[in-house]
Amino acid sequence: MKIFWFIPTHGDSRYLGTAEGARALSHNYLKQVAQAADSLGYEGVLIPTGRSCEDPWVVASSLLSVTTRLKFLVAVRPGLHQPSLAARMAASFDRLSGGRLLINLVTGGDQTELEGDGVFLDHAERYEQSAEFIRIWREILTRSHSGESFDFEGKHLSVKGAKLLYPPVQTPYPPVYFGGSSPAAHALAAGQVDAYLTWGEPPAEVAKKVADVRERAARQGRTVKFGIRLHVIVRETDAQAWQAAEDLISRLDDDTVIRAQAAFSRMDSEGQRRMAALHGSGKKRSRADLEISPNLWAGVGLVRGGAGTALVGDPQTVAARITEYADLGLDTFVLSGYPHLEEAYRFAELVFPLLPLEVQQKLPGQALTGPFGEVVGNNYLPRVSQS
Repeated sequence: MKIFWFIPTHGDSRYLGTAEGARALSHNYLKQVAQAADSLGYEGVLIPTGRSCEDPWVVASSLLSVTTRLKFLVAVRPGLHQPSLAARMAASFDRLSGGRLLINLVTGGDQTELEGDGVFLDHAERYEQSAEFIRIWREILTRSHSGESFDFEGKHLSVKGAKLLYPPVQTPYPPVYFGGSSPAAHALAAGQVDAYLTWGEPPAEVAKKVADVRERAARQGRTVKFGIRLHVIVRETDAQAWQAAEDLISRLDDDTVIRAQAAFSRMDSEGQRRMAALHGSGKKRSRADLEISPNLWAGVGLVRGGAGTALVGDPQTVAARITEYADLGLDTFVLSGYPHLEEAYRFAELVFPLLPLEVQQKLPGQALTGPFGEVVGNNYLPRVSQS
């Protein structure tokens, strides 16, 4: 099991959909989140991409020198640059970081945004282009270890004599992650990537997606790892956790939800369509409606695109739900919470001790013997709670 956190390059707040409780997006703040994740023992961090975010490669590069072991899951977007340049960027980052790069292949599902970036392909064509892109990218990096060049003639992309002189640290290339819910996305995942990420749907739906990708990959003689992207709202008690969930959307007004859902409805992303269906495209607002599966809450998706569900509950409950997903074959959990700095600490402190022992043993600092907490009365070590 690998636990990742999230770098909020599109903004952070205590309340969704409002400037109240919002935080200025600065390098100092992103550095605090990254260093918290690094010191607490998270495997790595996902850095989002899109016009609503700061550029993921610039952000990841800026955080290298202020972290020591944290891995960076950084996006490549076919159509925005050539695969040869993307391979060169990946190799450089991997070398300079000592092998701390992971790649997130993002095809994109917002037609308006894509056209603004100069990409005018329809849904099917974008997946064709993505398949060609990542094949070229992988071959260039793989052959860089032996000094070979690569030729490819495709429908959308071609290279002749593509060659990389400085290979990445990781062999044959930094692992590629990818998410998508359409048949075309599943085909791409089965044939080209190392790990498939799903957004947080109910376990039964996730199981179907895992089974489909796994079967498609097996037919090609491949194996794929699996993971999930979720928000988390964990508190000492279930009641406190659900109150925190309600508080997160307590400043939302109907107009904001309507405008957000209208923007999402214009996308041709199957994953976004499935997220919207979980909360009725914003029409469902009560806890009874938004708790779409035990402790899986769709409130985040009222105004946030992409991953729109959160695990809500006390530490034992959230750990149990994570285990349910792990039992389906998922080993990577990419998590986030609002605000991201405090919630990185809260989740680590409350849930990490409940994770499998082999995960706990990998967390830095776990071998320390204390004292833990503030010394009492200048003389006594704090007691460990027996509850």
